Amino acid sequence: MYRPLSLEDRVFPSISLAQEIGLAVLFVAALVWVVGLGHMLWDSRFHQPEPGVFDGLSAIPAQRTSAAHPMESVELTEAEQQAFAGLIRTIPLH
Repeated sequence: MYRPLSLEDRVFPSISLAQEIGLAVLFVAALVWVVGLGHMLWDSRFHQPEPGVFDGLSAIPAQRTSAAHPMESVELTEAEQQAFAGLIRTIPLH
């Protein structure tokens, strides 16, 4: 004869209901992680990039020109230009 499940018929009677729910949530999260990892590894087996092909880093934006925004360019005086040129000449090139 069928009787409905009650709190006494739990899977792990030695732990509380909250711990049992937490264990179930942890199990589902671990299962989703394993399936996602397997899917990621399976996809990487078949989608290898061509050797020598490199698109660059997508996290580093391309350098903008000084015409992009007026605050990104500075006009140097003649003395500042000469000082900068002297500084550049002191950098060793080897």
